[in-house]
Amino acid sequence: MVVASFNFDESALLAEIYAQALEHSGIPVHRELRLGPRELVQPALRQGLVDIVPEYLGSALITFDPGIRPIDLGDRNTVLAALRSALPRWGLTVLDPAGASDQNVFTVTRSTARRYGLRTLTDLAAVAPAMTLGGPSECPRRPYCLAGLERVYGIRVRRFVPLDDASQRATALEEGVIDVGVTFSTDGRLAAGPTVALVDDKRLQPIEAVTPLVSRRAVNRHGRRLSTTLDAVSAALDQNSLSFLNWRVSVAGMDPGTEARNWLYRHGLLGGAR
Repeated sequence: MVVASFNFDESALLAEIYAQALEHSGIPVHRELRLGPRELVQPALRQGLVDIVPEYLGSALITFDPGIRPIDLGDRNTVLAALRSALPRWGLTVLDPAGASDQNVFTVTRSTARRYGLRTLTDLAAVAPAMTLGGPSECPRRPYCLAGLERVYGIRVRRFVPLDDASQRATALEEGVIDVGVTFSTDGRLAAGPTVALVDDKRLQPIEAVTPLVSRRAVNRHGRRLSTTLDAVSAALDQNSLSFLNWRVSVAGMDPGTEARNWLYRHGLLGGAR
């Protein structure tokens, strides 16, 4: 099975966790980690070039079915049902989502928050014309990144700086190169760092539970062994686990493969706890 990820740390870590669990179950795996952004990975999945991608529930739905009728994108069950209806035409299926969810968040330094009285994204709208936003290259086009900020909050920034690496964005924010940074709600730096996440008070972000998308070919070949293995990983993966793993990899600099293996051992998914 070809297991792929997007081109950022958390996605590669998740793919490694699912891949190691599959290997332990006896299913051979080839990894395509950090394959690229969603605009590259999803076509590869649709075309059968990869078999398994750990996706994010709301973003997966919007990109596979951009013309979907309005639904409550904050409701897990509603979004999951819609995604399950959208995927068969592409020869894909969706397995059980994890408890862990990872949404886009927009951060400022604590000093910037105090200076401008920023707590929410609505607060940011008034001062955004003087600010620089740093985020992934795709952010200006993404419905839950800059395009969404403009649509839902009326936020118009002075300038956008493309920074595809999360560590670069964190450094740029701390050094004043950018005023607002795009990161993820599971970013380990948020726990004790010098930045604060602004509250999404108008609910721009959808539910983004980690959700494996799998090709029908893979399911037909390996059946319940594959789905049972991936569902067991998802059942154990909660928000605290993912945030901690992100901190270990992205902040403490630990090896993703080792962290994935140790997490699987701790949860009894590689033959017992270690």
